[in-house]
Amino acid sequence: MEGYVLNVAFFLLPKNDVVYLKTNSTMRQALERMKYHRYAAIPIIDDGGKYVGTLTEDDLLWKMKNTPGLTLMKTEKLFLSEIVRQTQNTPVSVDTQMESLISRAAQQNFVPVIDDSGIFIGIVRRSELIKYANDYLNTPTSFTSSPINFFGFNFPHPVGIRSC
Repeated sequence: MEGYVLNVAFFLLPKNDVVYLKTNSTMRQALERMKYHRYAAIPIIDDGGKYVGTLTEDDLLWKMKNTPGLTLMKTEKLFLSEIVRQTQNTPVSVDTQMESLISRAAQQNFVPVIDDSGIFIGIVRRSELIKYANDYLNTPTSFTSSPINFFGFNFPHPVGIRSC
C-alpha cells in the first residue's frame, strides 16, 4: 500500500448497480422499493440523469404524519416532488479528496457521486469505507513504530499493533 493513493472511484458503486428513484416516481413506488431493498434512504435522479436529492424514511414518515387522510391507495397518486426532503445529501465529484468523502460518509449512509456535468454516476457506501478500513487495519505485516497512513491521514501507531 505504500505510496498508493485511494480516490472516490476506488469505492464507487456504478449507477447501473444502484437502486434509485426517478423524480416522476410516486410515494407508493418509493415505499415499495425501499422496503424491498431494506433501504432507509435512496437517491433520486431526474430524466436527464442528474442527481436531485435523497429520499429518506423520515421524509416519508413526515409526509404521512402531515397529510391527514393519506392512505396507501392515495400514495399511488402522490409524486416525489410533493414530498419535502429533510436532508440534503450533497453529491461529490469523482475527483473529490478522500477527506471530504469520509467526512460526508460519517453523516449519511451513502455519498452520491456525479460527473463534471452533474450527471449521477453512482454512490459510495459508508459500509464499504468501514469495511476497507477494517481490512486495512487488520492486515498482518511487520511491527513498526512509524505512523499509519490511512486515506491520507497519518495516525500514531499504537504500541504492539501491526501496520501495512
